[in-house]
Amino acid sequence: MYTRLASQVSRRQCTPCAVQTRSVHGLSPFPELGPKRDNNSPQDYTSRNYNYMLVASCATVGTVMAKSVVTTFLSTLQPARNLMAVANVEVDLSRVPEGQSVTLEYRGKPLFVRHREQWEIDEARAAPLSEMIDPQEDADRVQNPKYLVLLGICTHLGCVPLGQSGLYHGWFCPCHGSHYDTSGRIRAGPAPLNLEVPPYKFISENTILVGDAE
Repeated sequence: MYTRLASQVSRRQCTPCAVQTRSVHGLSPFPELGPKRDNNSPQDYTSRNYNYMLVASCATVGTVMAKSVVTTFLSTLQPARNLMAVANVEVDLSRVPEGQSVTLEYRGKPLFVRHREQWEIDEARAAPLSEMIDPQEDADRVQNPKYLVLLGICTHLGCVPLGQSGLYHGWFCPCHGSHYDTSGRIRAGPAPLNLEVPPYKFISENTILVGDAE
C-alpha cells in the first residue's frame, strides 16, 4: 500500500503544471493574418519607398539651399548701382579747349581728358624710350594725337597726381615724387608703370565713349 502511494506521489510531482498567462488589459494577442513575411525580404516595398522619399526630399532641400547661397554670393559681386550708372562715360571733346584738361568720374576713379597743344605732342614723340621706366610709344597711347585720355591714379600707391606740373610738364604726384610726361608716362620717381589708358572709342568726330573699345 505504501509502495503504491509513493509511486502516485512521485508521478504527480513529475507532471508539468500548466502556466497561466494574462494578457495586457485582459485581451488576448491579436492573431496574425496571412503568411508572415520577413521585413528585410525583397517583398517589403514600404521601407524601400520611404527611403526613396527621404532621399528625394533631402536632395530637393539641398538644391534649394545651394541655389540660395550661390545667388546671394553672386549678388555681392555685382557693382553698386552708382558705379553701373557711370560704367561708360561719353565725353564731348569739342568742349575741351586746346591746352586745357577736364576731370570726370569713371567707375569711381578720376578720368583725365587732355586737349594737348602741339608742343606737348612733339615733346611726347621726341622722348627717348631708353630713358623710360615703362617704355611705350606715344602713338600707342592715343587714338587722336590731340586728345590724351588717362585714369588719374598714380601707379605707385593710388594717389591723384597734379596736372601740368613736374619735371616733364605732364603730371606730378606730390605724395612720393612721381613725375609723368605729356603722354602720361612715368619718367622719374617710385611709380613703376605709366598712367593707365582706359578703353575708349570715337563714336563721332568729337565724341568718345570711355569704357567700351569695341
